[in-house]
Amino acid sequence: MRFFLRFRSLFLVLACIPCLSALAETHPGQADLVREVARDTGKTPAALNALLDGAQKQQSILDAISRPAEAKPWKDYRPIFLTDKRIGDGIAFYREHRDLLERIGRQYGVAPEYIVAIIGVETFYGRNSGKYKVLDALVTLGLYYPPRAKFFREQLKTLLELPDNHLAGPLDTLTGSYAGAQGWGQFMPSSIRDFGVDADGDGRIDMQGSLPDIFASVANYFAQHGWVGGGPVAARAQPDAAAKPIAVKDSKPQWPLEQLEAWGYAPLQPFDPGQPSSLQTLDGPNGPEYWFTFQNFYVITRYNRSPLYAMAVEQLAQAIAQGARGADAAR
Repeated sequence: MRFFLRFRSLFLVLACIPCLSALAETHPGQADLVREVARDTGKTPAALNALLDGAQKQQSILDAISRPAEAKPWKDYRPIFLTDKRIGDGIAFYREHRDLLERIGRQYGVAPEYIVAIIGVETFYGRNSGKYKVLDALVTLGLYYPPRAKFFREQLKTLLELPDNHLAGPLDTLTGSYAGAQGWGQFMPSSIRDFGVDADGDGRIDMQGSLPDIFASVANYFAQHGWVGGGPVAARAQPDAAAKPIAVKDSKPQWPLEQLEAWGYAPLQPFDPGQPSSLQTLDGPNGPEYWFTFQNFYVITRYNRSPLYAMAVEQLAQAIAQGARGADAAR
């Protein structure tokens, strides 16, 4: 009987070990995540747990992701990014770094003004790259935000797996946006892994402190997603009274431009009638705005899937290029 009771007690203790392990987690799902990263990278569970134990769930991050700017109509979204100051500072930034921007632009086939516009929209030319700890952001969204937990958990896993030379500093000190994007170009961990470039040759991909790395990484992102050098991005369309209503799921070009013309949408400038295109209808300050959009517009939406974001980048880029030409002419 004594043997049976001793055996039963041992069984109960062993059976509770997984329960105790689960209770010891600082965050839900932490043990499974650590197990996966350790298996895939050889990093020690102790080091990974130390990093995750130091991360904090942030309610402000959960609040921020519930009210993205892209939920606004175009008439309210555009004034956020197309301000005189953002345009003026973009022109000055372009002119200050023209040689580097144009060299990288030629290398990747991406017009420099679009590199500048991305940085201008994302971080106001590096002035506001985010105040949240990247680890806090990705733990919060990957382990506490069910609507998009799959995506953000994968980003958290990628962050933990990145080599040290793919980071601007120690992992637990990195800061960025509420979504876990970091650096002047606001790259997510998977984008740093897949598209980050060590353009200055120092052996590190530094998205926070190296302008060559920042510019080249943005340009490489565009190039790898199918940017067409010298190709159009967007152009106004004028509908006639009988224009066919068109709804699109995304910004991917679906029809030759001549098809959209046949449906009642006239271009306000000449284009190849066979140019692959799509149509965006935006809620402008004076009513609906109709825009032909092309492959390069679609590429910008690979950076941020909102057509409002892509249009803001397009219009800021055009304003910067025009302003730089004007400043050059006035010299």
